[in-house]
Amino acid sequence: MNDISIELVKRTSKVVLPDNLLFGRTFTDHYFEMDYSKEKGWHNAKIKPYSEFPVSPATMVFHYGQAIFEGLKAYKQIDGKIAVFRPEKNFERLNNSAERMCIPKVDEKFILKAMMELIKIEQDWIPTKKGYSLYIRPFIFGSDPILGVKPSDEYKLMIILCPVGPYYPQGFKPVPIYVTDQFVRAAKKGIGECKTAANYAASFAGQAEAKKEGYSQVLWLDGIEQKYLEEVGAMNIFVQFKDEVTTPMLNGSILPGITRLSCLQILKGWNYNTTERLISINEVIDSYKSGNLVEMFGTGTAAIISSVGRLKFHDTILQFNEDKAGELSTKLYEELTGIQFGEIEDRFGWMTYLD
Repeated sequence: MNDISIELVKRTSKVVLPDNLLFGRTFTDHYFEMDYSKEKGWHNAKIKPYSEFPVSPATMVFHYGQAIFEGLKAYKQIDGKIAVFRPEKNFERLNNSAERMCIPKVDEKFILKAMMELIKIEQDWIPTKKGYSLYIRPFIFGSDPILGVKPSDEYKLMIILCPVGPYYPQGFKPVPIYVTDQFVRAAKKGIGECKTAANYAASFAGQAEAKKEGYSQVLWLDGIEQKYLEEVGAMNIFVQFKDEVTTPMLNGSILPGITRLSCLQILKGWNYNTTERLISINEVIDSYKSGNLVEMFGTGTAAIISSVGRLKFHDTILQFNEDKAGELSTKLYEELTGIQFGEIEDRFGWMTYLD
C-alpha cells in the first residue's frame, strides 16, 4: 500500500490561531485515517476534513479498551524549516504497543510518510511563537461492532493534529510531585510499558489523590513491593545524586520514553555518570537528608523537562526550590528545546524535516 487519497477543505481565509492555545482543545482542518481488516490488512489510507464520525455502540474499544496511541511534536524552527522530533522512535514504540495489545502492526515508514504529508497540508497551523508547537496524536483502536471478549478483527488508525502553547505558560517552573503507595498503575508483565488507554485510566485515582493534596502529578511505585520509583503519570523520572544521574530501569512496567532516551544520550555526551537501575523511595529520602540528593526531574513529550520543586511521600516532604528549576534540568530543557527549534545544532540527527 503506497497511495494516500486526499480530500481537502476549501478554506476562504488564512488560518488564525487563538492567542491562548490550551492543550488538546484546538484541532487542524484535516486528519489521517486508515482501516484494517483480516481480508485486506491495512488499507484505505486517506487524509480528509476533520469531522466527527459515526460508530456503533457495540464498538469493541468502548467495552474492552483495545486502544494504543502516541504523542510527538512538529516545530517551526527559527530558519522557517518544519521539523519533527524523533518520529521513527514513536512509530517503533507504537508497534511495540500494538504487539502487546494484539493489534496488527503498521508499516512504520508508510505511517511516517502519511504523517509528514498531513503536516505538509496543515503547516499553517504550526505556531511560530517561542515554545509553541504542533502536537501530533496517532492512535489505533479496535473498531469491530461486536460484543465478545477477544481482540477485534477490524481497526482504525488515525492521526490528528493540535497546535499547542508552551507547557509552562508562566515560564519553566518546578512542579510538586506526590508519591503514592495507595494505588498501583502497572505491574511487570502487564501493559505498563505500552502507551495504551488503559494505563492512563488506571492512573486517574492516584492523580485525584495528588490533586486533593495540592500536588500536580503522581510518582508511582512498583506494583509488587511498593518501594521502587517507576514513573510519573505523564513522564519518566530522573534523580541526580552527587556522583550519579539515574532513572528507573525499564522493566516491563515503565513506558520507554523517547525524551528519557534522548536525555540519557545527552547526559552521556556531557560525561555525566548515568545509570538505569532500581531506585527506592527510601534511598531518595535518605539521600535528601544526608545532602547527597541534588535534584529530581521528569522527562516527556508534553513538558520536555519538568523540574521537581517538592516531593511528598506519607508525612515526609522533600523541599527543593519551588521558584527556580534545578540547574541540570534547566540545562537539559535548553538543550532539547534548542535542538527542536533549530537554535542548537542537531548533532544526533534527531529531527525529521518536511520536504
